[in-house]
Amino acid sequence: MPTNEQVKVLSQVQEVLDIVKERTIENVFFVACGGSSALMYPSKYLLDREAKKMVSDLYSSNEFIHRNPNTLGKNSLVILCSLEGVTPETVFAAQFANEKGALTVGLTNEEGSHLAKNVDCVVKFEFGDQANAFDTNYSIMYQLTMGLLNVVEGNEKFEKMVTSLSNLQTVYDKVKVAVKENALQFGEDYKDEKVIYTIGSGANYGVAYSFAICILMEMQWIHSHAIHAGEYFHGPFEILDEKVPFIHLLGLDETRPLEERALEFAKRYGKRLIVLDAKEYDLSGIDEEMEGYIAPLVLNYVLRVYANALADARQHPLSTRRYMWKVDYHLPIN
Repeated sequence: MPTNEQVKVLSQVQEVLDIVKERTIENVFFVACGGSSALMYPSKYLLDREAKKMVSDLYSSNEFIHRNPNTLGKNSLVILCSLEGVTPETVFAAQFANEKGALTVGLTNEEGSHLAKNVDCVVKFEFGDQANAFDTNYSIMYQLTMGLLNVVEGNEKFEKMVTSLSNLQTVYDKVKVAVKENALQFGEDYKDEKVIYTIGSGANYGVAYSFAICILMEMQWIHSHAIHAGEYFHGPFEILDEKVPFIHLLGLDETRPLEERALEFAKRYGKRLIVLDAKEYDLSGIDEEMEGYIAPLVLNYVLRVYANALADARQHPLSTRRYMWKVDYHLPIN
């Protein structure tokens, strides 16, 4: 039986889908900044794989406005995300999309936020260590996108996705125990590093991007870059030597061969390799057809365990900032 919170989330998602039924949706725009943008990569991958006619794209909020996609209009669905709903660029992007006649959906932890007040539909997600996986932003993004595919194109995998997501917290709980020792060792081994690279592809790329810019750069002040496994041999592999740390993500989607190729090469010339392979984790309760889509969520959770261990070892809390929320850099919200 779903929990009360899961019922609430599903009802909010269903409200969006009911409105979609009354519209003609031809394209989807994912719009956000930073970590909120990164979490949309798996859903973009899902739509690319599953959609028969709908097309989608992912934009950083401010560029979305300035680029002004010509296909944005009354047949568009724009999904925006901001943790507290106060990211100015994302609020302005919502207003911009509304002016174009698009259907706007805002994901936020704050239902009374600026973002919530500037979208057609609001879906509240939970955040933090106590949140159930089903109610978090990654999960809700999948509920929305797979539900959208079901309503618009008759895709029959919606129930499999919802069931898999309802079992995700159990997967997280087991994974946390399984990776604890490796995470602690990672913290000790890499606490003094000045640079750490993260590599992945497909649905995993957003996870690599989030870890690089949000965890390592923003929260730990460690130089970093997210490298796409498909681009690795077109420049980035020249930085590899026996001293440079690389975190290799191996997922379960169709692009895994790209990640395996990059890792195979790295093992020949590098020594400081951290390999996180979704095949090694117990995914019981996740439908086999959904494993490729769910793997990035699991890897993201694993990376958070690793991030906590690194922060503890460095005595540099993840909440520490030098500029964010401390100096004047925001665009003003009216």
